[in-house]
Amino acid sequence: MKQILFTVLFFFTITLSNGQEIKWMSMNEALAAQKEEPKKIFVDVYTVWCGPCKLLDKNTFSNKDVINYINKHFYPVKFNAEGNEEVTYNGFTYTNPQYQPGRKGRNATHLFTRALKVTGYPSLAYFDEKGTFIQAVAGYRTPQQLEIFLKMMATDDYKKLTTSAAWNEYQKNFKPTFQ
Repeated sequence: MKQILFTVLFFFTITLSNGQEIKWMSMNEALAAQKEEPKKIFVDVYTVWCGPCKLLDKNTFSNKDVINYINKHFYPVKFNAEGNEEVTYNGFTYTNPQYQPGRKGRNATHLFTRALKVTGYPSLAYFDEKGTFIQAVAGYRTPQQLEIFLKMMATDDYKKLTTSAAWNEYQKNFKPTFQ
């Protein structure tokens, strides 16, 4: 009986841990949630045709440490840089007026993508607790490479890093914990 109970609990635990995922929302939902409970916003700016974006989903956003950290410290947003979602930010509604539905491959760039000054995909954009844009960082990151950015933003350490020398020192002293 004990062995059966142990086996059931073991498979239940595995099922729960494998079912864990980032609780993605839209930018409008994140901004609304911030008004109720202030928290920073983390935005995955991707495109449907981008290979590194797909790798980010597969390899990084499936990592349990990344999932737990993002869900705890940020409102996570998935934003298609070439999609047609309307985003209302700072009193302006951003659209993609040249969006072509059904188009295969690349599409027109969304105006919100341009407002974030994103030029490469994937890009990871960060906003503070009041919805003020902090910065976008371009490029694919492994869980271990992403950890420094997540923690730097979540703890407000980015405010102290005003020179490249300070950033280099921060990187040198950073102690990663993500597996």
